[in-house]
Amino acid sequence: MRHICRIFSSAMLLFATTASMFAVDRIETPLSRNDFEKRYKSSMPSQLKALLESDTVTALEKEGLRFMYAYMTLPDIMDRTPQYYLQNIRGAIRASEEMPWGKDVPDREFRHFVLSPRVNNENLDDSRDYLYAELKDRIKGMSMEDAILEVNHWCHEKATYRPSDGRTNSPSATIRSALGRCGEESTFGVAALRSVGIPARQIYTPRWAHTDDNHAWVEAWANGKWYFLGACEPEPVLNLAWFNAPASRGMMMNTRVIGRYDGPEEVLLTNAAYTDINVTSNYAPTSTINVTVKDKNGSPVPGAKVRFCIYNYAEFFPVCTKEADANGKASIVAGKGDMIIWAYDGDRFGISKASASAPATVTLEYSPESVAEFDFDIVPPPVRASMPPVTKEQTAMNDMRKAQEDSIRIAYMNTFYTPEQSEVLAKKLGLDSEKVKDIMTDARGNWRVIESFLNEVPETDRNKAIDLLSVIAVKDLNDINAETLRDHVATPDVNSWHFKQSILNPRVWLEQLTPYKHVFRNAFSETERNSFRANPDKWSKWVSDNITIDTSWNPLGFSMHPEGVLKGRKADTHSAAIFFVSGARSFGIPARLDPVTCKTQYADNSGKWIDVDLFGKVVTPNNPKGRINISYTHDGGLEPKYYPQFTIAKISDGIPSTLELGELLPVSQIASEPIEVDAGQYMMVTGRRMADGSVLAKIRIFTVQESAIANVPLTVRHATNGVEVIGNFDAETRYKDPSGELRSILSTTGRGYYVLGLIAPSHEPSAHALNDISAIKDEFEKWGKSIVLLLPEESASRFDSSLYKSLPSTIKWGSDPDGKIAKALKDGLNLTTSDLPIFIIADTFNRVVAVQQGYTIGLGETLLNTILQLSE
Repeated sequence: MRHICRIFSSAMLLFATTASMFAVDRIETPLSRNDFEKRYKSSMPSQLKALLESDTVTALEKEGLRFMYAYMTLPDIMDRTPQYYLQNIRGAIRASEEMPWGKDVPDREFRHFVLSPRVNNENLDDSRDYLYAELKDRIKGMSMEDAILEVNHWCHEKATYRPSDGRTNSPSATIRSALGRCGEESTFGVAALRSVGIPARQIYTPRWAHTDDNHAWVEAWANGKWYFLGACEPEPVLNLAWFNAPASRGMMMNTRVIGRYDGPEEVLLTNAAYTDINVTSNYAPTSTINVTVKDKNGSPVPGAKVRFCIYNYAEFFPVCTKEADANGKASIVAGKGDMIIWAYDGDRFGISKASASAPATVTLEYSPESVAEFDFDIVPPPVRASMPPVTKEQTAMNDMRKAQEDSIRIAYMNTFYTPEQSEVLAKKLGLDSEKVKDIMTDARGNWRVIESFLNEVPETDRNKAIDLLSVIAVKDLNDINAETLRDHVATPDVNSWHFKQSILNPRVWLEQLTPYKHVFRNAFSETERNSFRANPDKWSKWVSDNITIDTSWNPLGFSMHPEGVLKGRKADTHSAAIFFVSGARSFGIPARLDPVTCKTQYADNSGKWIDVDLFGKVVTPNNPKGRINISYTHDGGLEPKYYPQFTIAKISDGIPSTLELGELLPVSQIASEPIEVDAGQYMMVTGRRMADGSVLAKIRIFTVQESAIANVPLTVRHATNGVEVIGNFDAETRYKDPSGELRSILSTTGRGYYVLGLIAPSHEPSAHALNDISAIKDEFEKWGKSIVLLLPEESASRFDSSLYKSLPSTIKWGSDPDGKIAKALKDGLNLTTSDLPIFIIADTFNRVVAVQQGYTIGLGETLLNTILQLSE
């Protein structure tokens, strides 16, 4: 889940440099050439050296290779060959030469926003040539702006939105599964646009200020301007998307650019690999937030680290970290709302609230032994969205096209495995039919790979194959290949408590799955493997002695393939931990990254997990432990859940790190017994998100002593004002039921309170709303009142109800004839836009007591909390 618009006038558009008369002339700059030569002063990969000396590689292609390798991250160097990047460079140059706008794209925009196959943290694939072949004729003869719109229509044919875990699929995997979360859809959209020579970049809001989530979308360059669009969500014009209004409330929107970028945007960060630039002012009014850091004596603290944080999911998420200058000052350009400022110097830390209208002075007053309690009222920016003009004819044509594209995608999805086919396969192979059904239907477009694997695996290994397919993530079934499956099913059986989850299982964290186990077994002799298995500390020491830690060339922490680490003997700390676990499992040692602390661990013969310190060169004793006892008194509202309403973070060296205690778990489950943690300092954050997006937050800083229990009360603050009537809606208003007959809301709901929701098909905010309602299905059914969900009449047939199988049984479906209900709600409640979804709580005396509109995470809980107040 955590996994996380434009007020656009001509004055806010970003202008590029003057276009050259020809297709791209130069890829390198003197600076990038110098960076390349400095990086490879002593040596370079032999394959790269051969290509740079080859007569078959053009001068421009060599420039491309040098530019890419000057800034490429360590995982990309180790996990892909120079030939792979040359193929992508040739594809980019080909598009520049063959597409009519190639001559109009300046060299700067080409090198930073067309050349690279990497968009963000996705698994790299070979999709560029395929995308170009699919799109080049489709956009033939179009203007650059129209081509951008058309590429997005094609993307919509291939994929629609569904939330998933934090691993980012490649464009190929998104096409194969026909699904993607926003980060995957935008990666796919950027890759598609780059394939036809259109500069494109993924725009990201690390966290929204008004709701608990983040989002990613696409900006595309045409004729000197950057335009935005929602990937796989085609609109009739550019600079229009469902997130116009949410982005106008954004505090920070940014993008990462390969290399040293010298464009007009504000630079947030420059490191060895990329430039992080601030594009917030393209979407929302901005101003400068100023911070001064002082010590307890009131003196400035130069060099202090200053985290600019947004409250989101009950934690203070850092969207940018800066260093205080000689006067202890730091600043950032951001939206016009509140930020939480966390400053630290490695010993002490301080926390404060800041905005443009209220600059912050942060005192480093807390030490590792400090305890404290305080409240923040956090206010996001107001809605200030403006929309580009769109005619009714344009909207109607776009809706018709989207319906056609939905049918194309659905026709492809109809080729996926069915439960009936799964039953036949299970019977043929003598396997559990329910397990096979879950695996084969979850495989989606990758079903042929899974079916072939199950058919070819020896009969003696079939149940192990099912165990392997059951223990990996659902998303893995969408893109895992046969070679990887064959490698891991060959894992020798080991008598261990943790065999299935922590030896057989190839997944360690959110890395791409690869066939690494045979690589480890071949790299070490049988004697060495037996020695490691008998004493895992020896494997830990081998890793510490032989793997060099390099964080400068992987600043975003991309997960390296274990094979790449073994080959290059170099990795960042996180990839080294994944490497340790992967190797241990290959040798038959149960190992994992702890799901709460992310510590590297192996299990001893009793099944107990042992912490490993890879980077201290020796295995150190486990840290002293204590326990946290959370006490909570139910106050009549919904029970608080981890992340939406509270989190706990460990503070080390002045920096908080949130514990992974279980996403969405209720406090009663987490607090059923004291939680064992390392002794030290902790922070509990609780928050109540109000309907206007503001937050009532409470912070407790406390310590956990060795072998002691820290008793920590969990308190979620309440608003002082009660439920009020905010408008009217006529309960006699009629909608169309699924049979096409007109019925009144009253005849459906009966007397009393009800929920009315207006949603749209293939619409990300509507999908979030339905998933939020599904998450608390039992509570809505216990309430027992009707939830009437209406779709626009013209697009109701496009709604795929199979994506939402866990909705409450109290839901009644229908459509809004001619948009009359949407208009009545907009007029009667003084809504500034008609953006969907719109949800109200009303009664049959025509009183509206709550309204939620647009993109809102946690909608179900917000509605139910109001409902529970009504019953008090």
